Amino acid sequence: MSGLLTLLDFAGYVALLLWGVHMVQTGVQRAFGAALGAALGRALGTRLRAFAAGLGITAALQSSTATGLMITGFAAGGVVGLVPALSAMLGANVGTTLIVQLLSFDLTALAPVLILCGVWMFRRYPPGRTRDLGRVFIGLGLLLMSLHSLVDLFIPFQNAPLLRIVLQALATQPFAAMAVAAVLTWAAHSSVAMVVLIMSMATHQLVPPEAAYAMVLGANLGTAINPMLEGVTGDDPAARRLPLGNLLTRAAGVVLGLAVLPWVDTWMHALGADDPSRAVANFHTLFNTVIAIVFLPALAPYAALLTRWLPKRVDPDDPARPQYLDESAHDVPAVALGNASREALRMADMLQTLLLVARAGFKRDNRHRMAQAKQLDTAVDKLETAITLYLATLDRENMTSEDTQRMEQILAFTSNIGHAADIVYSGLLSHAARLRKQGWTLAPDQRAQLDESLGHLLSNERRSAALFVNADLRQARALAGEKERFRALEAQASEAHLDKIKSGHIEAAEVGQLYLDILRDVKGVNSYLVGAAAYPVLAKEGELLPSRLRESAN
Repeated sequence: MSGLLTLLDFAGYVALLLWGVHMVQTGVQRAFGAALGAALGRALGTRLRAFAAGLGITAALQSSTATGLMITGFAAGGVVGLVPALSAMLGANVGTTLIVQLLSFDLTALAPVLILCGVWMFRRYPPGRTRDLGRVFIGLGLLLMSLHSLVDLFIPFQNAPLLRIVLQALATQPFAAMAVAAVLTWAAHSSVAMVVLIMSMATHQLVPPEAAYAMVLGANLGTAINPMLEGVTGDDPAARRLPLGNLLTRAAGVVLGLAVLPWVDTWMHALGADDPSRAVANFHTLFNTVIAIVFLPALAPYAALLTRWLPKRVDPDDPARPQYLDESAHDVPAVALGNASREALRMADMLQTLLLVARAGFKRDNRHRMAQAKQLDTAVDKLETAITLYLATLDRENMTSEDTQRMEQILAFTSNIGHAADIVYSGLLSHAARLRKQGWTLAPDQRAQLDESLGHLLSNERRSAALFVNADLRQARALAGEKERFRALEAQASEAHLDKIKSGHIEAAEVGQLYLDILRDVKGVNSYLVGAAAYPVLAKEGELLPSRLRESAN
């Protein structure tokens, strides 16, 4: 019975250790997650900067798994190249060893102070960064307390028959010890907690040094499994390049580590690590550092090999797939600009389809087309990014002033079309869905006015696309004049809405307000259409005033 209670105590303290690590991770992510993610995204440009960013952010998050999932998301979305992403993963693996090195010292005396400060900050401040930092301090305190409790528990625990049988079996089977540690690390989502636990076991001689080092190898392998299983969505093989590449580097290191395992303890003592806990921490650091040193120079051919193994799946029916962005045309800017223009017109076609879906949505229930609308909105965003990247890599030295001006027009067009598509999907279609959900019905005059306005908007969308091609000044002036029509329409509807409320039609207030929101979104889409094609032409011809403000009499 006492052996069972001891096992339950052990499991409880391990759970407390994992919960402390979890609180630290979630606290840092809530307090600095967006900033850390943005910093990581900016740093993933060169190999060394990416390595340093992965190392630093992992040291802050205390989780290479969390950093790995972020980097995997960037790589899967095409935001970062495979080489810097792999470099950042190597940095993340080294960064987690810094945490283990810190926890290898006895910091138990700090636990009560950390918990006291953390609870005070958590209870005293409203939701925000200070309160999240309180969560971090509480997590650190619980982590240190759990480690201290495990140390005390291991003293009588050495004589537990069941544990002795298990550990004796692992002591003679390094591969089995490695596999068990890998599974436990994968389940716990924390190599830090697992390595710290191994350090405690080694300190109390529950496992011999060789088995402890084998379990460290397993912890390093297990932490690479999570991004492979959880960081990739979809069925595109290319999205699995980064997590598979990271897993293979860990696997290669584990194979090498198992091969030299009989000599590792001698090397650790040669490095001055006489304390078993320090030896485990140093081996963890040495293992990840050696892998980084070996693989960093070879990342380019390694990435090329992964790309051949996992080619990007091309769906010919995917609207987000660029059809005209030919990379071979980069040497001839005029041709490349023509290709980008054709791709931008595809965005305009998708916007037109979205507007047609929205117009139909206000007439009848077309929920079956929402999936198509979402796909088109996503495709517009992806095409905008693809066009921007395509133009950003053009050789500016070979471009004339006309080429530069045309490039700016294309960028303005794609940006405005992208914003317009977002308003149609997130605004107009959401308003149509709300009308159906609430069971509301627009007044007959409102329905007629809205349908007419959407018809004008569709016409303006076609004029904007034509103007993007021919740059006709007369058409540009006419399209810019359409802004006044939609401003007057909104003002008229707003006045009518107030008159209804004043006359006692309170029940129509909510529907009337929603109708005004619809008209504002219609006006917003039209403004982006004018900004997409009319304003660049008018600016080129010197037809735009610097401001709509009347000049001061002074």
